[in-house]
Amino acid sequence: MRFLNLAGVCLAGLASIASAGVVPAERVNAVEKRATSTTTRVADAACTNGPLTRSCWKNGYSVATDFDQKFPTGGATVTYNLEITNGTCNPDGNGPRLCLLFNGQYPGPTIRATWGDNLVINVKNSMKDNGTSIHWHGVRQYHSPGSDGVNGLTECPIAPGDSKTYSFQVTQFGTSWYHSHFSSQYGDGVVGTMIFEGPATANYDTDLGVYPLTDWYYQTAYQINAITLQNLANQGPPPSADNILINGTNKNANGGGSYSQVKITKGKKYRLRLINTSVDNFIRVSLDNHQLQVMTSDFIPIVPFYTNWLLIGIGQRYDVVITANQTEGNYWFRANVATDCLSGNKMGALAIWSYDTVTAGTPTSSAFAAAAAGCYEPAGITPYWKQPVPSSQFLNSPLTVSLTRASFTPGGELHVLWAINGSSMNIDWSYPTLSYLMDKNTNYPTDLNVWPSSAEGSWNYWLIQMAPNMPPVPHPIHLHGHDYFVIGYGNGQFNQSTASLNWANPPRRDTATLPGGGWLAIAYPSNNPGTWLAHCHIAWHVSEGLGVQFVETPSQVTLPDSAAYKKTCDNWKAYVPTSYWKKDDSGL
Repeated sequence: MRFLNLAGVCLAGLASIASAGVVPAERVNAVEKRATSTTTRVADAACTNGPLTRSCWKNGYSVATDFDQKFPTGGATVTYNLEITNGTCNPDGNGPRLCLLFNGQYPGPTIRATWGDNLVINVKNSMKDNGTSIHWHGVRQYHSPGSDGVNGLTECPIAPGDSKTYSFQVTQFGTSWYHSHFSSQYGDGVVGTMIFEGPATANYDTDLGVYPLTDWYYQTAYQINAITLQNLANQGPPPSADNILINGTNKNANGGGSYSQVKITKGKKYRLRLINTSVDNFIRVSLDNHQLQVMTSDFIPIVPFYTNWLLIGIGQRYDVVITANQTEGNYWFRANVATDCLSGNKMGALAIWSYDTVTAGTPTSSAFAAAAAGCYEPAGITPYWKQPVPSSQFLNSPLTVSLTRASFTPGGELHVLWAINGSSMNIDWSYPTLSYLMDKNTNYPTDLNVWPSSAEGSWNYWLIQMAPNMPPVPHPIHLHGHDYFVIGYGNGQFNQSTASLNWANPPRRDTATLPGGGWLAIAYPSNNPGTWLAHCHIAWHVSEGLGVQFVETPSQVTLPDSAAYKKTCDNWKAYVPTSYWKKDDSGL
């Protein structure tokens, strides 16, 4: 993430509102009507999912079913075994570099399950000198907060040589990814993708599966993280990434490596699951001559809309449908660094999409006209489930985010760090927040940045506000344990008398963009007891303490199996005294 200098950011509870101007957004075309099928917006027991009826599912469930309100039960138990090892990888042909890999591959295996299934994922840490914890991004973890995979909050790290089992029900459908939550470790390869089969709001013939996009560095993530921390002290930017990868590959600046290649058939419709798994870069994508029909924002089904270019923030996902309706030939798929989001990269990425009646070759297609500048959420996002948010329960509980000088270790070197209310988040790997709940200990240290949620069944409202004179650096804000409603966003300082807020049917997702120099207003109900992290998903920023955690209805939290939990922590504590790498950042 590039920026010139830094001031602060402010998180505050929402106050009263009125109406005002609109923030520019990605240019989109008119919204398409919902695809016709045998169903109405009410779930239909007789509805069968197929190419012309993707809104259907089975057993009385369809895309009309809000999965926070109702989801299938009694599904299959689906088991995966993942082992993380030290290795090397060379995804763009520039040369091998140190990587940390799931099952010896990059990206890691795609985890597939069906809406209502129960996932059991056994993770073995065979890395030589790294602890880890594995987070299942965007997964609600309903009644399973101990499987959220955030060391220092929901578990102790998994020590080298140790294993942990993550178990949770698939209460949602759609596309996501998994990654380690241990400093900036996932930037060295500890990532994979997930598909939860279910209904959709647009029809298609073939599901092409996941299409992850990521920035790529030739130095390790830990090296880049250390440089970024030094640069922050001087109000300088992080290093630019060296490349962008599409589905794990690309050519490098010298022409080595290879492009991702996809075959399509004239007249067919294809579902493509786009995921930004970067550590730093916002990425904008398009397929020459072919519009993208967007049908999800993260896990949430939306009213489909068309666009030529789609901006994807770090951690965000969009499922799109591409219709093969152009002259048969070869076309470039483009993934460009979003410089208007102040993201830095020395390269862009290309992939080759070919109709199956022609010989695959270098495309001569031309890009669409450039998207309107601005690092904003796409304007066409309207949830398929119309759900008004009450506007009468405002709380005014300011949280101020700024820079401070602090140390991550007692008596250690002071660094310039992100902080909330003067506290840079700094978790304790050996005594996670769930341990406080197990011990009925409410004496949380300040630097855990613990905040209570509203009472069960009531609403939480937060205004994330960049302070005056802050450089226009956008932040992708991700919340664990929930998706949230994006009530509004805008430039400059939030003004109660002029802010434009959407209470009638706001966008809903688990990762949204705080505009540079502006504000982002979100809301969500307390309906999932647990200890939930909220943080900027730029890896360097959360490493530098930009996060808070919400302890939601602690008396009703479903605690993990105490014996297994204790075993993980005991093994970690036994490992720490002889560990090679010592904790030197927030731990997240």
